[in-house]
Amino acid sequence: MPKAIMGWDGVFIRDDSTDPVALLDAYIKRVEAESCGECTPCREGSFRLSEIMNRVCAGTGNDEDLDAIRTLAMDISLTARCDIGKGLATPVVDLLDRFPADFADVIHGRRSVRRDTYESIITAPCINACPSHVDIPAYLEHVRKDHWPEAMAVIRNGCPMPGTIGRVCVRPCETNCRRKDLDAPLAIRAVKRFLSEQEQFKGMITPEPQNDRQSEKVAIIGAGPSGLSCAYYLGRLGYESTIFEAQEGPGGMAAYGIPSYRLPRDVIAYEVDIIKKLGSEIRYGVQVGKDITLDEIVDMGYSAVFIAVGAPESSKMRCKGEDEGYAGFMTGVEFLARSARGQKTLDGKTVVVIGGGNVAMDCVRTARRLGFEDVNLLYRRTRDEMPADPHEIEEADEEGVVFHFLVAPLEIVASDGQVTGLKCQRMELGEPDASGRRSPVAVTGSEFIMPCDAIIPAVGQKCTVDKVLSDQSILTSWQTLIVDETTFQSGDKRIFGGGDCATGPATLIAALAAGKNAARFIDHSFRKGGCDPETRDYLETLVSSGHVFDADEPFVYPGQTVRTEPPVMEPDERIKGFEEVEKGLSAAEARIEASRCLRCYRVLVAAF
Repeated sequence: MPKAIMGWDGVFIRDDSTDPVALLDAYIKRVEAESCGECTPCREGSFRLSEIMNRVCAGTGNDEDLDAIRTLAMDISLTARCDIGKGLATPVVDLLDRFPADFADVIHGRRSVRRDTYESIITAPCINACPSHVDIPAYLEHVRKDHWPEAMAVIRNGCPMPGTIGRVCVRPCETNCRRKDLDAPLAIRAVKRFLSEQEQFKGMITPEPQNDRQSEKVAIIGAGPSGLSCAYYLGRLGYESTIFEAQEGPGGMAAYGIPSYRLPRDVIAYEVDIIKKLGSEIRYGVQVGKDITLDEIVDMGYSAVFIAVGAPESSKMRCKGEDEGYAGFMTGVEFLARSARGQKTLDGKTVVVIGGGNVAMDCVRTARRLGFEDVNLLYRRTRDEMPADPHEIEEADEEGVVFHFLVAPLEIVASDGQVTGLKCQRMELGEPDASGRRSPVAVTGSEFIMPCDAIIPAVGQKCTVDKVLSDQSILTSWQTLIVDETTFQSGDKRIFGGGDCATGPATLIAALAAGKNAARFIDHSFRKGGCDPETRDYLETLVSSGHVFDADEPFVYPGQTVRTEPPVMEPDERIKGFEEVEKGLSAAEARIEASRCLRCYRVLVAAF
């Protein structure tokens, strides 16, 4: 636990042994180091503050220095361009006001200040919302200056598959962008995609830092996003890895669950090729637990194993008839996987998809492209409660999908083994449940039959890690892998795990983040003989649970801007095939969009 914390909202001191003067010095030094230097008040002012604090801490300061610290901090906050400077006055003035006796003792007693051990972290609302904590303001600033390789290097420090994420990320960063309180959030995902396209299609080479080759090798189970991410960062650290993948190709649900009109296959292939060049081998068609056991893999000489098998099976919708094997019934996961492989899916003119998430959106939009004329989506709550990306809902609507809200399935209706309809019941919203959404309650006597030729449930996915492990003691009752939430190490010290198989179905960026962080701790286990979290891990956890984004914050920035939206194919054209619907930004558009960033950095310094 830190003895004291100084950040954008003020100061918290838990241990009286903390010297407030030394804490202020550490905070100002970090602000000076982070100042980008583009506006004079912050650049020159933070340098002056650091000089003054050097005098004060050396025992040669005076009362005028304290007045100068206060004045400079307030002037910088009033005139700086970004929040490195704008956020300076609040904690500095807070500290000066709360501990005047400590500062007077140093000034008048002419004593030097003993420094504690300090750690610091830089965040922003968008950075904090991103599971991988990508430094978004930094790469946007590089784009603004046309420094594209530098921007891509920043991204790759936190995201190994920018082309993929630049197309299908659910954009928690944009939801937490402070710019939306002024006009509209930045198109962060679109700018990331722009950079990835410069790399993939225009020959921009991003230097890949790589340590000397290490002797230990790592086995990775699953070539989905989490496994690929782990392999990428292990490769950058100098480790070779072997990925055992049950499917015939890489990408997991990104490849077999996300249609190509959202994520073209050549993008995945390009990003996987980079991972392989860093020292990873992928063995396809190997199902661990069936073709080879985990113990046999360990006996092959691998020093650690990272399990990343995802959540590749559909959850039950608890509807009568779903296990009868009727023709015309297919789970959403199977439907999308068959479509991705160009295999036969379902026949008919009318299809009903059940669900409200992104998989359900992918199913209805894919069905439209496969020739279904009447595509219906059933959801037991209202549109406001749907967890799917609003853009996906909007585009499905544009493509002619018919939404039926407050409707739940009861029973599959069939004749001679063929689906002919779905018996449903109307719902109304009751009290909120654990997710915060209002619970659907059945309306008595409201049953009805919806005629259809095909039914596709897309109500969730479940993990299959139990098929990989012989040791069931490290599994939860939900069949997810039990791992430390920071180090991703299981009770078996050789085994690490991350992504959906540890958390349950989550986002693609969260899976990438898990693989990245697991690689770091796998490296720790080799070099240090253990997996103890570092101080920065504690601070990241502390900051992540804090008040980084305040939706009700009074906004003081003047001026309005217009968000740059990527061009999108017309609905009548896009439903004719699987060509990518959303297009990329131009260089000029990316530069203009990046210039909208307010650089909402927050500095936090902790004394230990």
